[in-house]
Amino acid sequence: MSTVILYGTETGTGELVSDAIADVLAGEHDPSVYDMTDYAVEDLDPSDFVIVVCSTYGEGELPTGALPFADELDAQKPDLSGLRFAVFGLGDTVYDDTFNRGGEIMAEMLTNLGATQVGEHGRHDLSSDIKPTAQAEEWAQGIAPLINA
Repeated sequence: MSTVILYGTETGTGELVSDAIADVLAGEHDPSVYDMTDYAVEDLDPSDFVIVVCSTYGEGELPTGALPFADELDAQKPDLSGLRFAVFGLGDTVYDDTFNRGGEIMAEMLTNLGATQVGEHGRHDLSSDIKPTAQAEEWAQGIAPLINA
């Protein structure tokens, strides 16, 4: 089973977080990291475990980096039954109603197509003192045992 980490970002934090998650998982899971702009929906494979890292942009929208992938999901509506995934979202509680909405949108899109979300939905708060990479590393340690479960 391969581990695929897909990130959607506006400022690059999603890529840094994805790399931090990959570093935690590298020992046992040999993850591959892809920008969602460079990953085709038809490459989603139910035998892979997918981790989605997604920031929130504007008024609770997907970041520019996630839009092509999300648009492709919406247009193709593939059957993702059997695909298991986890989500780590990036947001800021200053935006109360839309906090971490980007990750939630991606999770909803995948589950609506038959995929199954596993583990805790990670949610980083930019207003906190915790660095996003540090929180992502801790989150990844909790997700690691679920990858092959």
